[in-house]
Formats: sequence, C-alpha cells, structure tokens
Amino acid sequence: MIQISRQSIFVILPFLLWGTAMVVMKAIMPQTEPLFLAAFRLIPSGVLLVGLASFLGRSQPNGWKAWLWIILFGLVDGALFQGFLAFGLVRTNAGLGSLLIDSQPLAVAVMAALFYQEYIGKLAIFGLGIGFIGIGLIGLPHELWQFVFSGDLSKIWEAGIFNLGEWLMLGASLSMAIGTILIRPVVKNADPVAATGWHMIIGGLPLLFLSRQLETSAWQELDAWGWLGMGYISLMGGAIAYGLFFYLASSGNLTKLSALTFSTPVFAIIFGRIFLSETLTQVQWLGVVLTLTSIYLVSIRNSNAVEKADDSTQLSSQSVPSETISQ
Repeated sequence: MIQISRQSIFVILPFLLWGTAMVVMKAIMPQTEPLFLAAFRLIPSGVLLVGLASFLGRSQPNGWKAWLWIILFGLVDGALFQGFLAFGLVRTNAGLGSLLIDSQPLAVAVMAALFYQEYIGKLAIFGLGIGFIGIGLIGLPHELWQFVFSGDLSKIWEAGIFNLGEWLMLGASLSMAIGTILIRPVVKNADPVAATGWHMIIGGLPLLFLSRQLETSAWQELDAWGWLGMGYISLMGGAIAYGLFFYLASSGNLTKLSALTFSTPVFAIIFGRIFLSETLTQVQWLGVVLTLTSIYLVSIRNSNAVEKADDSTQLSSQSVPSETISQ
C-alpha cells in the first residue's frame, strides 16, 4: 500500500506542476505575449534537459532516424501544441478551452489501443467518460449547459460560445495526444531525457521566430515578479513536468497516464482559489468530484483489475497438468 502511494505521488507530479503553471500563466499574461510565453516555456527548459542529460552521461541522439523522430515530435508536441494553445488562450473562454485541452486522454486511449494494442477495459472507458463530464462541469460556461439541457444545440453557434478559439484549443489537444503517442518510437531511437530536451528546443524555435515577427512588446513590460513567474513556468511547468511525463510515457501505460491529465484543471482550481481568490459554484465542485472519481477508476481501480486478471491467468496456467500443456 505504501509503495502504491509513493508511486501515485510520483506519477501525479507533472499534472500538479502543469496546474500550478496555468495559475502563474494567468497571473503574468497581462505583462507579456502568448507566443513569447510559449517559446520561453520551451527553449530554456529544453536547454536545461539537454545539459542535464550530458551531465548525467546519458547519450545524445545519434543517426538520422533518431533526429527524424525528435524533429517530428518537436514540431507536433512543441510548436503545434504550444502554438495552438497560445493563440487559443486569447480567443476562447478559459473554462471551455481547458475542457478541450484536457479532453486529450480520450484521443490517447483510442490511439494507444490502435497503435500499441493497449488494453482498454470497460471500467477505463466508463472512467474516461466520467472524467470528460467532470471537466465539462468545471469549465463549460453556464449558458452552454442551458442549451445542452434544453436540447437546442443550434443556439451554441448563435451565441458565439464555440468559435475559432475553441477550434484552436481542440487542435492543441490533438497535438498533445499525438505527441504522447510519438514518445514511444522516439525513445526507441534516443534517450528519453535528451530527446525531451531537444524536442522542446526544436518546438520552441518556430514560436520564438513568430513572436519576433508578430509581437512587439513580448517582454518589455515584465517586472521582477513577472520574470520569476516565467522562470517557474519554464523550470517547473516545463523542464521538470515534461521531462517526467515523457519519461513515464516511454514505458508506462499511456491510457492510464494520460487520464491523469484530468487532474490538471483540478490543481489549477485549487491553487487559483488560494492565490487568485477564485471561487467555485456547486456545479463545478460536482465536476471536481467526478474528475477525481475518473482518475481513480482509470488509473488505480482499472490497473488493479488488470493485475488481478494477469495473476489469475498465471495461476491457472501453472495449475494445468503437464500432460495437458504438451497437448
């Protein structure tokens, strides 16, 4: 029991860091520009991880196949994800955008089953559905739920709730999901720590170029607290969170790990309430409960069920007489 508890704390850390980083991003966004923030989150983090890999004696990428996968990984999970996210943040409702971003475990579950034959039990499918409803209750505007319950979905478009910004956030969600799937072939050809660092550098450079072309006051208005926040986003919400997440994704079950993404808005809500004095409605509290239930069903209960099934299969095979096995 203690071992599981320690492992759970270790696995949940990236999502805790992402949730707190979202609070910091929200606090310093008025002082900077989205593309510069995205580039600054990636490039220094990538340099730090590459340097750490060298310091620890881990191998750097070698050969065209390794670099090809890392470049693809960087463009999808780095440039596209952070780019869609940066443009989407200024064009969408924060709650609805969070829902679309954090819906990526659904896409990961489907792609992991298709490409890696990962087992998705009925309990996990039910848990993913519960989680999607939970983050919906947390983030969706009150007006949208009124349209949903009334059955008149056409008014959603007329009200302008779902527009270009939401499509950009959906693009960010799919980019992150594809990036999670790509980590498997990447680490087959390169060290996970070094590959994560290089993919952040490669993904951040196009964002930095676009920031130089499109944004005029990306960093001039940042004060000391703003730069401190940028450092936290880059170090804690960038290098440590992404490095740990993709290290876990390189060998663990992608569906169970990705389901923990549902906890990111929960952590953002908790720390937003503490530091930004944000409040929750009763519906949002219900969403928090459903989200935590989803994480339990997909990441804990379902994994225990699979382990018990494997154990029972092994025991039954051991109890079969040798004569039967030879037949």
